[in-house]
Amino acid sequence: MTKTLALLLTLFAVTVSAGAALAATFEVQMLNRGDKGPMVFEPDYLEIAPGDRVVFVPTHKSHNAATIDGMIPEGAKGFKSRISDRFETTFDTEGFYAIKCSPHLGMGMVMMIKVGNAPLPESYKSVSLPGRAKARMEALLTRAGSGGAE
Repeated sequence: MTKTLALLLTLFAVTVSAGAALAATFEVQMLNRGDKGPMVFEPDYLEIAPGDRVVFVPTHKSHNAATIDGMIPEGAKGFKSRISDRFETTFDTEGFYAIKCSPHLGMGMVMMIKVGNAPLPESYKSVSLPGRAKARMEALLTRAGSGGAE
């Protein structure tokens, strides 16, 4: 192996491992009752960088985390965790991800994750959600549109 090739391979390995080391992990609790009332994710809004991981923790049983159809970035893969299971995922595609607890969507159990600096799509405002989820999502969309300030 030439010295140049060895140096390039070493630089590549260092770059890859440095990128992994810079990624952050965030924890989201899935609760029957929290600071904002019944059936909530805490926090209900996150701003993260591409490559960061989020761990959804079913602090109380009977919860899951799933993306909401029509409310994830174009080209991103949706997900749906199993009920009462801890679930961890990496967010690589920039944009906004609306998340629901499938069994408790009607009770308003939703959250929003902003990845990177992509703008909030206008189309998210027209996605149909049940009453309580709609109200909470409207508040999250307003927060997302104002740069995350609560």
